[in-house]
Amino acid sequence: MEKIADIILWPGTYLCMRYGVDPKSDMGLMRSFFNFLIWLPVGLILAIAFA
Repeated sequence: MEKIADIILWPGTYLCMRYGVDPKSDMGLMRSFFNFLIWLPVGLILAIAFA
């Protein structure tokens, strides 16, 4: 189960590290924001494609 969470959170973790921010320092707020920016369009595209 932890591996699935790591895969889902990976884009935000990567971008935080790229910008020099510890992903867990601000309670994961920036990581969550980056994940939102990445996974929302992916989810919308999949929802539209399979609707």
